[in-house]
Formats: sequence, structure tokens, C-alpha cells
Amino acid sequence: MPTATRTTEDWAFLALLVGVTALFFRMLLPFFDVIFWAATIGILFHPVYTAIAARCKTGRVLSALITILLCLFLIIIPLSYVIYNCVLEASILYQRLLSEQNTFAGYVDRIKESYPALQEWLQYAGYDLERIKALLTRSVLTVSSFIAKNTVTLGENTLGFLTDLALVLYIAFFLIMDGTKIQAVLIKTLPFGDHRERLLFRKFTEVTRATIKGSLLVAAAQGALGGLIFWLLDIHAALLWGVVMSALALIPVVGAALVWGPVAVYLLLTGNYWEGGILLAYGSCVIGLADNILRPLLVGRDTKLPDFLVLISTLGGFLFFGMDGFVTGPTLAVLFVTVWQIFSEEFGTDRPLPATPVPQNPPA
Repeated sequence: MPTATRTTEDWAFLALLVGVTALFFRMLLPFFDVIFWAATIGILFHPVYTAIAARCKTGRVLSALITILLCLFLIIIPLSYVIYNCVLEASILYQRLLSEQNTFAGYVDRIKESYPALQEWLQYAGYDLERIKALLTRSVLTVSSFIAKNTVTLGENTLGFLTDLALVLYIAFFLIMDGTKIQAVLIKTLPFGDHRERLLFRKFTEVTRATIKGSLLVAAAQGALGGLIFWLLDIHAALLWGVVMSALALIPVVGAALVWGPVAVYLLLTGNYWEGGILLAYGSCVIGLADNILRPLLVGRDTKLPDFLVLISTLGGFLFFGMDGFVTGPTLAVLFVTVWQIFSEEFGTDRPLPATPVPQNPPA
């Protein structure tokens, strides 16, 4: 076959390959969350699958099924129970906020009577407690409306959630069972070089596991500690606020203090000195230090990113991918760093710059 014809056929096939691939991924885009969490479950539970298959001698299919059932009973069902109770507490809190709008304004009057110097300082700073009272009332209405709307939306989306969950577990079943074969096929097919592809897959697996353990588990621990102290101090909707603290703890730097901090200040301002002091000390010494103690135990140093890059990639992931961003953001950051490290090692040069020739004086 002539070379020109062969080249034309190759370019035509490559164009077809790119077009079909782009169309296929565009078709799968609505299922990004499903595929992403199925892959995450496959990465996290593949060691469990390997251990079950090796020790129990149950075979590939049964070992993968047992692994999925363990994931269902150990993680998904307890998490669903927590979410269900959060919806109930959100509904109760919504009714409470509606019935106690005037009570919240009364709290401002209580602070005003207890701390007259605070009122003078606020007036000097250009703030008025009456305006704060009106703003607080409007904020209560806004929060009430937000809770009601999202509670209804969550109830309406229950069927969709269950459908997505079934798809996640179904896809995860095959990824757990055949994940190694799929990875081998991708390494053979992708045109980036087998050693680079193995490095990228290894980094992707490491950072996914590290992010889940170092972010999700630490955030869950901080939320559980926060919900526990709220329950002990008899603060309403302790489970709900614990879940909110877990969600905020996924954001580096700020974290759960955005919840327990204002509550502790409010308790102190309203004369509940013991409760406020206990919450302030507990939040600083227990909830705040949980991250510093647990994260080094759960995450190795190999996938450690600089703190500023973790913050930026997590916030960027939230904005771009939604709630999945706490994993996808740092994962993309690590892959970005890894790709540039490969480029620097393989294509960079440490050769010194050529010396500038010294002009010689022309002969006399």
C-alpha cells in the first residue's frame, strides 16, 4: 500500500478514535459522580477484596460480592441513617426557628442588658444593636427557608439517590473484581509511556486513599466530637450541627470552628459561662487538635501537599466539582505536581550554560 494512502488512513482512523472517544465521554458526563464514587470505592476496598480472596479462597465473584456487602453495611447504611436523622432534626429546627423568631431578637436584648459596655463599643464602631436585631431576624427567616427548601428537595430526590447508589455499587463490584486487569489494559493502550502511566496510576491510588482517610475520616471524627459536646451541653439539633461541622472540616484552615466558635461566644455573652467555657476549651483542645493528631496517623508523608496547595485545590474542587471536590481537587493537584516532576526529570536539563567566549585582542 502506498505511503500516502497509509498515512491518510491512519489520520482518518485517529480522527474517528478521537471523535468517538469524545462523544462517549460526553455521554457519560451526567454519570460523573456515580463513576467517580464507584472508582473511589474500588480503590479503597480492593485491599479488602484481595485479603478475602486470599484467606477465604472464595473466588473472584464471591469475594467481590462480600466486599460490596461489607461496604454497604459498614459505611453506606450507617451514613444513610445519619442523613435520615439529620433531615428529621432539620425539620424540627425549621419549626423551632419559625416559632422563635421573636426569641432570637430577645437574645440581643439580653446581651444588651448584660453588657452595656458592649453596646457603647458597638455604637462607637458604627454598629447599632437594633440593626443587629433586625438583621438577626431576617437571617433566621433566610435560614428557615433554606432548611425547608433543602429538606423538601432531599425528600424528593430519595428515589434518585437510591438509583445512583445502586449504580455505584454495581460498577464498584466490577472495578473491585477486575480493577487490576482494567489498569493493565489502560497502561498497554495509553500512549504516554508505560513507566509514566504506572507512576500516575500509583499516585492517583495513593492520593485517593490518603484524601479519604486524611480528609473524610478526620472530618467525620471532628464532627462526631462536636456533635457529642453539643449533645452533652443540651444544644438543640446536636446531630445536625455535628454533620455541618464534618462538612466544614473538609475545608482546610477554617473547619469546624465556624460552628462551635460562634456558639461558644454566644453562650459566654448570654451568661452561660460554664457551658461557653467548656465548649471553648473543648473545641480548642479536642476538636481543633484532632486534625493534628489523626491526620499524620492516617496519611503517609509521600502524598503530603503544601498546606496552601491543599487549601486552594480543595476550594477549587468544591467550586468546580461540588461536594466531590474534597477528593477530586487534591487529586488533580497531586497529578499536576507529578506530571511536572516527570517532565522535569525526563526533559529538563542540568547542563551548565555554555561559557561566553572571551574576545581576544587582535594581533598588533
